[in-house]
Amino acid sequence: MCDDQASPGRIREVFRAFLLLGLTSFGGPIAHLGYFRIEFVERRRWFSEQAYADLVALCQFLPGPASSQVGFAMGLMRAGPWGAAAAWTAFTLPSAIVLVLFALGSTLLDGPISQGIIHGLKVTAVAIVAHAVWGMARSLCPDPRRAGIALAAVFTVVLVSGPLGQVAAIVIGALAGMALCRTHAEADIPDLPLPVTTRAGHLAGLVFVALLLGLPLLAWAMPSAALAVMDAFYRAGALVFGGGHVVLPLLEAEVVQSGWVAADEFLTGYGAAQAIPGPLFTFAAYLGAVMGPLGGSLLGAALALVMIFLPGMLLLVAVLPHWNRFRRWDSAQALMRGANAAVVGILGAALYQPVWTSAILGPHEFALALTGFLLLSVWKLPAWAVVVILAGGGVLITL
Repeated sequence: MCDDQASPGRIREVFRAFLLLGLTSFGGPIAHLGYFRIEFVERRRWFSEQAYADLVALCQFLPGPASSQVGFAMGLMRAGPWGAAAAWTAFTLPSAIVLVLFALGSTLLDGPISQGIIHGLKVTAVAIVAHAVWGMARSLCPDPRRAGIALAAVFTVVLVSGPLGQVAAIVIGALAGMALCRTHAEADIPDLPLPVTTRAGHLAGLVFVALLLGLPLLAWAMPSAALAVMDAFYRAGALVFGGGHVVLPLLEAEVVQSGWVAADEFLTGYGAAQAIPGPLFTFAAYLGAVMGPLGGSLLGAALALVMIFLPGMLLLVAVLPHWNRFRRWDSAQALMRGANAAVVGILGAALYQPVWTSAILGPHEFALALTGFLLLSVWKLPAWAVVVILAGGGVLITL
């Protein structure tokens, strides 16, 4: 890593790259990982396939929004702490702003043309994820043993639904890697540029635990709307594995059952969140803008948004100082090879359900998805251009 890692030029570079992704990354967390891989592994070559896969495997283990955690870590590695902040801000704000506008009465998502664009964007996710699975499989599953681990991960995710299945697949893959992939372990692998000190990692871990245990006590001892909102959204972000869709039951329990948000408003906002780019956790901004405790204000939206993302980022920072040391162990290298192969299997299973099943409704959608895949893999178009082309195609096949 060069000395000017945290230079203003690098920070601006990170911000621009993630802002483009924040405006065009449709399809949910699995698709986001595909967009990240195309942009930062294939096109910009900021990271190797191995380094990227290691980050994905790590973030799949941790609670919180996996794709946002991966983006945060890549910004940190590229441009230091300010780069991490730039990556998170640029990737998160576009969808958060749209959802707040929607909460305040915007109707931009209505109408046949808008619905056609949304349909095309769902098809885009099929092409993006298929391209990611194909590329990662060639790099991370080059032999029968790791291909078998990936296949086992597919069966695990299919048989055990939800985030438990994903975590189980990675654990099984890691154990299988330790047993079967030791002959593939490298004597020396390059360290990832992780500018986080051990002291900073310990501090992040302490803050995570202090907020998780302290916010409920503060909200009880000093009743306050702001503290209640902070506690509810921090707890939802801290206790969820598997990303955006999995956090919905927790949010429903916090804001609907408490009477802060009407059930119809909750479902309406969730529908809108499916139709926009960026992380699904930005649904919290919509809830903060419509719920009662803070009067449905921009302050509520900002507070809910920050608090739901904060625990996942704190946990990531707490773990990162130990990550390079862990990766250097011979057993850890074998373990990560198995875990990375399992990640390929998880992406492959997600390619079918929910990505394929929600988007490919007939031969027209199949042809459009195949076009997008070829544009990415053969003609090497950037992901944002494929998004624009397939969104237009979605309008044509809908009208």
